[in-house]
Amino acid sequence: MMKICVLGLGYIGLPTALLFAAHGVNVVGVDVKQSVVDCLNHGNLPFSEPGIESLYGEAKDRFFARTEPEAADVFLIAVPTPLDPATKVSDLSYVKNAAEMIAPHLREGNLIILESTVPPGTSERVVIPRLEKSGVAAGEFLYAHCPERAIPGRTLQEMAGNCRIIGGYDRDSTDRATAVYQTFVRGQIYQTDTRTAEFVKLMENTCRDVNIALANEFAQLAEECGINVWEAITLANKHPRVTVLNPGPGVGGHCIAIDPWFLTENSTRCRMVATAREVNDSMPNYVLHIARSMLAGIRNPTICIFGVAYKGNIGDTRESPAFKFIQLAENEGYTVRCHDPHVKEFPHSLMDATDAVAGSDCLIILTDHDCFRTIDPAGLRMRTKLVIDARNILDHEKWTDQGFAVRVLGDGSPIQPVPLAGLMAPAGLYPADATRPVAPSSSPSFSLLSPNGRGGYL
Repeated sequence: MMKICVLGLGYIGLPTALLFAAHGVNVVGVDVKQSVVDCLNHGNLPFSEPGIESLYGEAKDRFFARTEPEAADVFLIAVPTPLDPATKVSDLSYVKNAAEMIAPHLREGNLIILESTVPPGTSERVVIPRLEKSGVAAGEFLYAHCPERAIPGRTLQEMAGNCRIIGGYDRDSTDRATAVYQTFVRGQIYQTDTRTAEFVKLMENTCRDVNIALANEFAQLAEECGINVWEAITLANKHPRVTVLNPGPGVGGHCIAIDPWFLTENSTRCRMVATAREVNDSMPNYVLHIARSMLAGIRNPTICIFGVAYKGNIGDTRESPAFKFIQLAENEGYTVRCHDPHVKEFPHSLMDATDAVAGSDCLIILTDHDCFRTIDPAGLRMRTKLVIDARNILDHEKWTDQGFAVRVLGDGSPIQPVPLAGLMAPAGLYPADATRPVAPSSSPSFSLLSPNGRGGYL
């Protein structure tokens, strides 16, 4: 029976290990954090993900957690590859350490799989030389890079159902890795070489990043032109060969916000990729600019942020644009309160929704959680009734009917402002059917008028 040693028990490594174990493979999961190992060996999970608890129940008899690797037929590396924020260069220290931990246990015929996202050429320059310190040469051991393609909230479905790319060091490595993944992967498996596999994963996320940056620039241009970018995007996407993505307050997550820099770190030519990163990283500044214009004249303003996760309906805050926005807002002198029903831990104190909005001056929707779509504005007891919908998920007509000034990111439609006086009576924020998504109104939303009468921020 095959034995796999998985190094790294995070958002990718642990689900992968459990999927193998649930399909009859003996798995040793390795993590340098003793707390993670103890948690798993006591029958608990270090993070939540739909379906992972039941999967752990199926896998627990063939899965064991350790802090050190041991002899196995297959070694799978799924450790973090963070970005150095100062240099915009990948930090490969975890990958290097994992390869060095495997080397003493490496035997001829073993297969090593790297799933961690890395710059092109990392396998040849960094990983394989460290594995060869075992005395076993590449070709005597097998090697492949198989990048993961899964998102939080759908990790298990996508790991099993998505197509996979396997880039092998040689033909034997590619075929052996393919057979290993066929243990649980139902999607199509495509074979290539190692460096191409490394490049493809970075291309995928860079493509998304560039397209989001284009949408964010469209949003800013639309405000300058006095039109609603959301309506314009809907109409543009009627073209059979056009797909414009939605704008937003920034890009988060460990992939799209990070991977483009891996692709360009050894290049002097990739201006478009770097510019897209700059555009998306600047969106929290842009949202703050909108807030500043709406709060002008209000003394000691308090803003309330709904949503600190980087995307809707998950609790993952990695690289969330909320981090930068909060820091910018506090540097502006604003009091900042945060609410997110999906997030359990966050550096900034998280509050109950009712307490977070009480007496505040501006509500800012940063994350598109479904539960935010049906917030009852009549239940918001705010000092000043301002709202910035950075995700375009609210029923804007419903909010303006309650006396709110609603500003939507990318909507420069010139309409008359709504009176801001009065406090709302306290009531429940989330109605009983809050889990039912409500489509945003097609009516133009409120936009502050600039001195020349055009819509857009001041």
